[in-house]
Amino acid sequence: MHSSTLLPKLGSVTDGIQTLPKEVVNLIAAGEVIDSLAAVVRELVENSLDAGASRIAVSVWPAQWRVQVADNGTGMSLADLRQAASAHSTSKIRSSDDLWKITSLGFRGEALHSLAALAELEILSRLIETTEGWRITYDSQGEPVQEIAAAIAPGTVVTVSNLFGNWPVRRQGLPSAGQQLRAVQATIQQIALCHPWVTWQVQQHERSWFSISPSTTPQEILPQILRQVRPSDLQHLKVEVPTPEMGGDGDGKIGRWGKKKSQIELVLGLPDRCHRRRADWVRVATNKRLVRSPELEQTILAAMARTLPRDRYPICFLHLQVCPSQIDWNRHPAKAEIYLHSLKYWQEQVAQAIEQALRISPYNLSEAIPSERIGKLLKTSAAKGAYNASSDADAALSVPSESSDEETNKLAAELGLIELKAIAQVHNMYILAEHPTGMWLVEQHIAHERVLYEQLCDRWQLVPIEPPVILRNLNPAQVEQLQRLGLDIENFGDQVWALRSAPAILQEREDCADALLELSLGGDLQTAQVATACRSAIRNGTPLSLPEMQKLLDQWKVTRNPRTCPHGRPIYLSLEESALARFFRRHWVIGKSHGI
Repeated sequence: MHSSTLLPKLGSVTDGIQTLPKEVVNLIAAGEVIDSLAAVVRELVENSLDAGASRIAVSVWPAQWRVQVADNGTGMSLADLRQAASAHSTSKIRSSDDLWKITSLGFRGEALHSLAALAELEILSRLIETTEGWRITYDSQGEPVQEIAAAIAPGTVVTVSNLFGNWPVRRQGLPSAGQQLRAVQATIQQIALCHPWVTWQVQQHERSWFSISPSTTPQEILPQILRQVRPSDLQHLKVEVPTPEMGGDGDGKIGRWGKKKSQIELVLGLPDRCHRRRADWVRVATNKRLVRSPELEQTILAAMARTLPRDRYPICFLHLQVCPSQIDWNRHPAKAEIYLHSLKYWQEQVAQAIEQALRISPYNLSEAIPSERIGKLLKTSAAKGAYNASSDADAALSVPSESSDEETNKLAAELGLIELKAIAQVHNMYILAEHPTGMWLVEQHIAHERVLYEQLCDRWQLVPIEPPVILRNLNPAQVEQLQRLGLDIENFGDQVWALRSAPAILQEREDCADALLELSLGGDLQTAQVATACRSAIRNGTPLSLPEMQKLLDQWKVTRNPRTCPHGRPIYLSLEESALARFFRRHWVIGKSHGI
């Protein structure tokens, strides 16, 4: 490829472009990778990133079948330029062992050679440490046909013109210009998520098309792609995990990173704030490249189950930074599919990371960072009588009650959960809770529903009931459904059925018969658990004492998915002190507010 000297962090060599030995070429999963304008952009942009570029400009002329990519990377020497378009020539690997420790985006040495065969190829480049650049054009075999000294800033400009000009049949089989442009845009956006520090400027027919500003995390990149999503709708999480001990070569030793840990990075759309009609934004990347990984995508969907409304899907970008020996890139011509060793282990780690991202804690809430200023504001207002409800709550909570459950409090402390204090009940429906940066309104029914649902998932227990519950006029499908759920049911007469067991949570409820009838109407076990939780949860309109409210808050905040109920409804409304300060204009200078 076009980079002769790569950044050390990319694991590159520094002795220039060389032709690979035949034994290495034979091991590479070769294939035609240039099949569209988007593929041209992908290959050239990956070369720019391998060259350490932090600014990339892409220009597209679809009518002329032309693409140009300019970068501020390390550039190439004249010797490297002469060999750049030769078959299987690359600076990124040298031997067959290198196939198991790939850290660059390109490694096969095929792309520029393929472009020379399919189009008119020109490369203009200059090394950082030199004062002179070179412009070279290539023939269809990838051999230089013209060399001209040229003035250019350090970096590389690659121009591909008249793509498939000698292959008119290939052009006819491609999508329309509009579809190809959408594919180009999607390609750049996907790569930008994996490289958030890069500035992107994209033109179409020499007019500005779109741009992507750099950031330190993909959390700031995603809202530039999905305009309806705000950074506050997303949760960013980066965790280190141990690297499995099986290397990519199957020798049973620890991975080639030694004891260095791997990293899981998540940008997750909070289920109470954003979701999609299709599963089109569940994206997986490994080592700075977006890939197709159906197993990890299903892991994400399963981890987000019962947090979203029906027929809605999450927004999630998962980036695995793992030891190169854990990945076999050499399985697909476009490097879009990989084989990930220890797949089950990675699935477990991803599920745990999503669970951690969905919890409510000071680490997950950018607005929930305790501050002395907020504490002083609350105490001052309470002393002046403007905010005295909390003192009533303190008095009520000093009474021994179940809300001081040691196990719950211990778990909350271990997880670093945000402190919530019940203040009052609004319309016998919402719990007003104080926390270090403001207050929340929590709907009591669906908060309790979330608590009960997760308890049922963890402990679905059927117990005998005496006397049995009598149900009438059940059809065969309803009887079969109750039997499928494991309930003990028997015919007790003409269209009369006796149920001798029931979920433990329902057995003492007055509406147990109604709940069991509801369970008979269909659905799998998970659906039955949701229905049971909903039926058993505290009803809106039920008055609660402060200790009862506190107990519910303590149970709810340690659930795995506290943001939404199992039906996908948001559980709480956040009223942050910073927002209240803006609304009441507390940042005004006192003299100014009095017209002085």
